Amino acid sequence: MTRSVTETVTLQTTAEDHRVARLAAAAIALSLIDAAIPLPLPGVKPGLANIVTLLVLYRYGFGTAAWVTGLRIVAGGLLLGHLFSPGFFLSLSGGVLSLFTLALARHLPQRWFGPVTLSVLAAFAHIAGQLLLARLWLIPHDGVFMLSPLFFAAALFFGIINGLIVARLLAEPATVEPQHA
Repeated sequence: MTRSVTETVTLQTTAEDHRVARLAAAAIALSLIDAAIPLPLPGVKPGLANIVTLLVLYRYGFGTAAWVTGLRIVAGGLLLGHLFSPGFFLSLSGGVLSLFTLALARHLPQRWFGPVTLSVLAAFAHIAGQLLLARLWLIPHDGVFMLSPLFFAAALFFGIINGLIVARLLAEPATVEPQHA
């Protein structure tokens, strides 16, 4: 004789949980757009999701930015079909180094280190993390660093553009988010 037991599990969520979910969804969507943009060199991407990360860091702090970044990397890897592949770990290494660079750079004088500068630093850290992991794991030869000038030029270009977008978004008043029970 078998018995069926039906239990209802209710998760209690907070307004912060809902905020992180919305912000992570935005970052994931931008990651998917990034992946769909055809570019001439693999690994060179605009890094649109970094706009969300930097904006979250400014408005909600490091903890929320870390959650959004982590969720973006894992969900993006899952949705793009490269979860736990080399591409996933390259994204993870770049995202982690970028996030920690932003956390440290936030303490620099804002007069010289605003959203554009932080965005460029984050882009440089992202590509540095990826190149280091590629060198240590995927291509155990220093020749991988010959691509550095091209990757850092792209990081500078896209870092400036993304930083300008963040500066513009920060200049606008933050929208009031609905309260959830």
